Amino acid sequence: MKLYRDAASAIHHSQRDLKLLGRKVESKSWQAIKGDFDTLELLNHSFQFLIPHDSELVEQIKPSLPWADEHFDERVSGKPVNPPPSHTKWPFNMQGNIEHMVGGVFSHTYPERIWCKRAGVNRYGMQPEPPENKGIRYNYGDLKDMIELIKRDPETRQAYLPIWFPEDTGAPKYQRVPCTLGYHFIKRHGYFHMTYYIRSCDIIRHFRDDIYLALRLFYWVKGQAAAQTLPGLFTMHIVSLHCFYNERGLLKI
Repeated sequence: MKLYRDAASAIHHSQRDLKLLGRKVESKSWQAIKGDFDTLELLNHSFQFLIPHDSELVEQIKPSLPWADEHFDERVSGKPVNPPPSHTKWPFNMQGNIEHMVGGVFSHTYPERIWCKRAGVNRYGMQPEPPENKGIRYNYGDLKDMIELIKRDPETRQAYLPIWFPEDTGAPKYQRVPCTLGYHFIKRHGYFHMTYYIRSCDIIRHFRDDIYLALRLFYWVKGQAAAQTLPGLFTMHIVSLHCFYNERGLLKI
């Protein structure tokens, strides 16, 4: 596990590692779209850095602003919106992201997964409110439930917020599935830590924003449930860090 002094160093060295150590993969699909999408890929890339002060996030990470801040507000709004209004403002948006939508909605959104209790087409805002979504035995838990868990059991090892759901397994409808698997939070010895698990990350279009949005979430959760702690380590595990092969020249070393 590589430990970097800050987020900027982790981002720079990740680009360098991908450019120098990545291998070509001849992929026949991209986000459920069939075609030739060859990539340069680095498998199982992991790193850590000490979480910067929240006032330093923009300078160190250089996210896509103002879109990233607007989208973060959607993620913590408590509303499982689909589509989130900010999606048309994403810098890499093409034709309103229409290629990823069916019937005017996406196969999933982060607000839906984070606030999953009443997520579903035409469900949010209905009166009377529909019943909560239910798993095999229990109703779904959401970000609020995870925060309550940390409050009542500060040393818990169970504070995990999943983005990947069972309906994604095997992509049975050939649908687009989340890149993020989930976020884990843990308090130890006065420090609050975050681990970010992601199966697939485009280093050019998503990497900086993924880190920024994760750390915005870290500070949001910390403020709600662990305000007395100090920022600890940010750990990120990426199964496939990649870029399109014809964009490899954009990587800086």
